[in-house]
Amino acid sequence: MTVIGAGIGGLACAGAMAQAGANVTVLEQAAELREVGAGLQVTPNGARVIRALGLGADYDAGGLAAAAVSPTDALTGRVLARFDLGHTDPAYRFFHRATLQRLLADGAVAQGAAIRTGIRVDRLARGGRIMTDEGAREADLVIGADGIHSVARRFCEPDARPAEFTGQVAWRAVVSCSDVPPVARIWMAPGRHVVTYPLSAERMNIVAVQERTEWAEEGWHHPDDPENLRTAFADCGPDLRAILDRVEEARLWGLFRHPVARHWHNDRVAILGDAAHPTLPFLAQGANLALEDAFVLARCCAGLPLDKALPRYQALRRDRVSRAIDAANANARNYHLSGAGRRVAHLGLGLMDRLAPALFLGRFGWLYDYDPAAVTP
Repeated sequence: MTVIGAGIGGLACAGAMAQAGANVTVLEQAAELREVGAGLQVTPNGARVIRALGLGADYDAGGLAAAAVSPTDALTGRVLARFDLGHTDPAYRFFHRATLQRLLADGAVAQGAAIRTGIRVDRLARGGRIMTDEGAREADLVIGADGIHSVARRFCEPDARPAEFTGQVAWRAVVSCSDVPPVARIWMAPGRHVVTYPLSAERMNIVAVQERTEWAEEGWHHPDDPENLRTAFADCGPDLRAILDRVEEARLWGLFRHPVARHWHNDRVAILGDAAHPTLPFLAQGANLALEDAFVLARCCAGLPLDKALPRYQALRRDRVSRAIDAANANARNYHLSGAGRRVAHLGLGLMDRLAPALFLGRFGWLYDYDPAAVTP
């Protein structure tokens, strides 16, 4: 079988398929697996996949254990609540994307998968035929883990509805830091917010989102002047401004809402992760849902004939990812409240923190308690 794309979902799928005995080749268009992107949060549902792949010790060594999430008033710097993350099992961890990518790549290779870089897939044809810039290849199964501009999705769903601009843009940056506690802080302001968390003792990840009508191109790699980021949050408190003052390089991208694919498979092709269901970054679930997809797809293919495995995979995954995407969309609204709604929401967070802090994680039990390794094909 062939996996298109050596991102988080593609590498996890390669490792899971190889673990189940498949002969797996990963095709990646980049010339090498290099440091791209910035930070990500691996929540317990995603961590269970990494553990099931036999990489639990590497997971613990490679990421920073999260202690808490702290909603914060960005205008004043006042911490509204602190919700404990320190007792989740597996541990909720902060990773640099490149570290997790290398962990999964090494795990896939150790299971027997081959990773070939510098190969661009141009299109797919029936019968598992893959057209690349090096010529045609064939596979008994093709897995499209090739992101938001997926060649595999176009094959599975040629009439897919186009994405829509959400009216929001996001900046991503990594800054140097020291002695920052392992806490994800959500700095909320009217029409915008910032999420910060440490990646190690020396680096902090920043994702900042602003509502605006001016369109921006989709994708992670578009450079922008850091002054534009600072200007967007210039009226915020000194603590947040001090963090943003450290930004030397920023990447800007437009946030687009993509419909969840109606068809996750066609002939010998299946899609996963952003190829099937791009997710807005308001619930920290993009990488985690891709990890889940990868493992569930491998279990289905190991336990069922292909003509039954692929429909079963879609049936097991589509409603869950749709629910997660709806929850992310709700967070986008809640983070950007203004006026009386903002004051009421902040009061509610404080009351929850004081009176029933367990309710915060309890609201996400359906998400974090999910175990892909327990799924029955």
